[in-house]
Amino acid sequence: MKNLVQNFPTQLHEAILIGKSHRFATPKKKFANVVLTGLGGSGIGGSIVQNFTFDKLKVPFIVNKDYFLPAFVNNESLVIVSSYSGNTEETIQAMKQALKAKATVVCITSGGTIGEMAKRRKLDCILLPSGMPPRACIGYSMTQVLYVLQGMGLLKYAFEKELTASIKLLKNNVRSIQSKARSLAKKLYGTTPIIYSGPEFEGMAIRFRQQINENGKMLCWHHVIPEMNHNELVGWRDKTSSRSVVILRSKDDYVRTQLRMEINKKVIKKYTKKLTELYSEGNSYWEQVFYFIHLTDWVSVYLADMRNQDAVEVKVIDFLKGELAKHK
Repeated sequence: MKNLVQNFPTQLHEAILIGKSHRFATPKKKFANVVLTGLGGSGIGGSIVQNFTFDKLKVPFIVNKDYFLPAFVNNESLVIVSSYSGNTEETIQAMKQALKAKATVVCITSGGTIGEMAKRRKLDCILLPSGMPPRACIGYSMTQVLYVLQGMGLLKYAFEKELTASIKLLKNNVRSIQSKARSLAKKLYGTTPIIYSGPEFEGMAIRFRQQINENGKMLCWHHVIPEMNHNELVGWRDKTSSRSVVILRSKDDYVRTQLRMEINKKVIKKYTKKLTELYSEGNSYWEQVFYFIHLTDWVSVYLADMRNQDAVEVKVIDFLKGELAKHK
């Protein structure tokens, strides 16, 4: 996993080449909505893109993480099927529903059943390099979501420059990123981490939580400001050293959200001294996102080391899939 994290800037470069080289066969049309269906490491990129496109797409864009698609999906829908392995059973079922509803379907995968279905039906399918854990391929999969939206005529934004700048940012800050990650991992070790962010970075907060879960083999939760100010903030009543808080921050957070974060800090510090503010680097949304991804991925593998855990191993998920297979 450390090698995969270390090679993340190279992955981004390769992802750009993959996206630029794909020639969409699907004719452009006017879509009423966009649904990305995918789970885990294959779906989280969709959540981050959803945050990015919130004020850029003129049609609704939702991320589906279930066996079933929303009832509104029809022949005016664009359904992006994202499954790194191509064998995710929930995503396969959702894809079949999309085809039955006569939606326009575009796939992002390394192969598997979804790759075969796409080939058989002559669907647009962006193929990714295979053989890696899905969560370690977010650079590949998330970047392709942007190219799909662009290729279908929905996203008119010069994101490639920001992606290229992100690669440069990560390469120029290797030591700083790893140093910050080691420091944060030490603070989170032996605690239950709680991650807070503004709405624009909720997908990033979820990604961080998932990496702590899968790589670090730790429980963790996240919430979003301002929503948590209307519920979870009231739950801070007991002093404890068993919880640590990380607030993901950006200079571009809305000014009222930044004010709320400052007030939240005053409340939370009454109950735990373990509070860290993690500021993004970069001048664009994608620079900041990829900086956060790279830094927090390092945090998760350092936590795995500290806990003597294999960051790659996911035996419990393999067990779950094996049990499910008995009931087909």
